[in-house]
Amino acid sequence: MKKVEVYTDGACSGNPGPGGWGAILRFRAGDKIYERELSGGEAETTNNRMELTAFIQALSALKEPCEVRLCSDSQYVINGLEKGWAKGWRARGWKKADKSPALNPDLWAQALELEAKHKLTYVWIKGHAGHPENERCDRLAVEQAKRYGGKQD
Repeated sequence: MKKVEVYTDGACSGNPGPGGWGAILRFRAGDKIYERELSGGEAETTNNRMELTAFIQALSALKEPCEVRLCSDSQYVINGLEKGWAKGWRARGWKKADKSPALNPDLWAQALELEAKHKLTYVWIKGHAGHPENERCDRLAVEQAKRYGGKQD
C-alpha cells in the first residue's frame, strides 16, 4: 500500500456563510516527493462542512487504497472518524446519543465510505500555530472563501 500524507483545513466567513477548503496530498517515492494541492468552496456553508469536504476531496483524489496519515486542525473531523462518532450516528439513523440529529449526514456518509477504502491514521494539529502545511491549507481555504464572497483578513 502506498503511504500518503494528507493535510486539510476549512474556512468560513460567518458560520454559515461563504466558505472554502484546502488540502495537500504528499507521496514519497524513493528520493522524490510528489505533492498536490486541492481547494474549493461554496457560497453558503459552515466551517464544519468545509473541514469535512476537505477530507472527502483529498481521499477522493486517491486512485487506489492507501495508508493515509491525515493531519487536520478539525477536532470535529478527527473525533468524528477516529472515535467512531460518525459510525454511531449512522447506526442510529443519523442521530446523536442524545437523540438530536447529527449535523452533515450527507458528508459524514461520504467520509465513512472513503475511510473504509483506506487505512487511516489521524493526527490532530493545532490550527494557526505555525504548522507549515496547515498554514498552506488555511491560505487555500481562505482564498476560496473570498472567491465566494467571504471577507476574511
